[in-house]
Amino acid sequence: MPFTLFLATKYLRPKRSIASVITVFSVVGVMIGIAAVICVRSVMTGFGDIWEKKILDFKPHVTIVPRGGSMIHGEDMLAERLRKIDGVTSVTPEIDTRVMLSFRGRVLAPVLIGVDADEFTKAYQVGEPYFGSFDLDGDSIVIGRHVARQLGVTVGDEVTVYSPRTLASRDEVFLPVKWRVTGIFACGQYDYDSGYVAASLPNVRDLMGMEDGVLAVHVKTSCPTDASRFASILKSAREAVRGRSVSIITWQEADQALFGALAVEKNMTAVLMLLISLVAIFCVMITLLVMTVQKTPEIGLMKALGFSRAQIMGVFMIHGLIQCFAGVVLGLVASWLILTNLQNIVEFLARFGVAVFPESVYGLPEIPHRIIFSDVAWSVVFVFVFGVLASFVPALVAASKDPVKALNE
Repeated sequence: MPFTLFLATKYLRPKRSIASVITVFSVVGVMIGIAAVICVRSVMTGFGDIWEKKILDFKPHVTIVPRGGSMIHGEDMLAERLRKIDGVTSVTPEIDTRVMLSFRGRVLAPVLIGVDADEFTKAYQVGEPYFGSFDLDGDSIVIGRHVARQLGVTVGDEVTVYSPRTLASRDEVFLPVKWRVTGIFACGQYDYDSGYVAASLPNVRDLMGMEDGVLAVHVKTSCPTDASRFASILKSAREAVRGRSVSIITWQEADQALFGALAVEKNMTAVLMLLISLVAIFCVMITLLVMTVQKTPEIGLMKALGFSRAQIMGVFMIHGLIQCFAGVVLGLVASWLILTNLQNIVEFLARFGVAVFPESVYGLPEIPHRIIFSDVAWSVVFVFVFGVLASFVPALVAASKDPVKALNE
């Protein structure tokens, strides 16, 4: 065993001194820092996965809209061309507009989706009906769970629907229509469950005073997160709409602000958590500084025996890196145990009235999480890099001691 490694491990043996106590706290601090970073990053990644899945289940992956605020005509022919593209699972010509719903004095203004009755469940994967069925035939409407709660309606009730033309036209008065609620959906995302309702395309077209045409064509694919395959589908879609005055919007572009906010929040939270590790690294440096004071006579003896500055610095730097290594290993084990038993921990805290993750707020039965190797790797690298820097200063102090003065202390 090299001398520097032997002496560094010898100094790690527990003794009844302040240095030993600080060493333990340093290792525990590094452990807590690593565990906190990994757990927070994993939970934030899990939330990002959940929101992405809910967005991709509900919203279109590719949206084709007209330029200049006009309409898309010949939508059936366009839809047939798009359905032939490999990887496209559904194509729905739609009219999406904000309307006003009224029921017994309560008023709400959700977005009304006008879609073909047979294509609704393909285009909007909202699971099984919360109540009723997804029947859009006749004068019927399907609404979100929170829309139903805010209006106080249930399946079988009739809601009054006011067309946006009532506000847009000054010279004409458009009478509202009454549609019967046939189903209530709950996709688990509050914005969708409280902001969207659906009816058949012919009914919405009549409500809008349109004889033909649609306001958008929505496309769902089988691989929205596969960059290469999705790019190929997008290229084919552009060829299918060539010659038309339309624009193509992808799901990344439509929700760019949301995914950007999630990424920033994830990174900022990780930076704040890393401050815990940084504080622990300072504890490592303090431990080594205390040790240089305690071991001053030994340092003087080693220099008198001819040990080089590099060897003396190596002893203290290896000592600091061993502390960081122990903290990292314990932190990895602790983070694995926490994430494995995360739901049990939440339920245990709930028994004492600590609502860490209420389902009524987040709409999820348990805390989502997913560990990414790169997140773990850069957290470990961060600790070791700053561990080397923190160990360098005490090691340099030890190596710079005058052997004569050190032996006399």
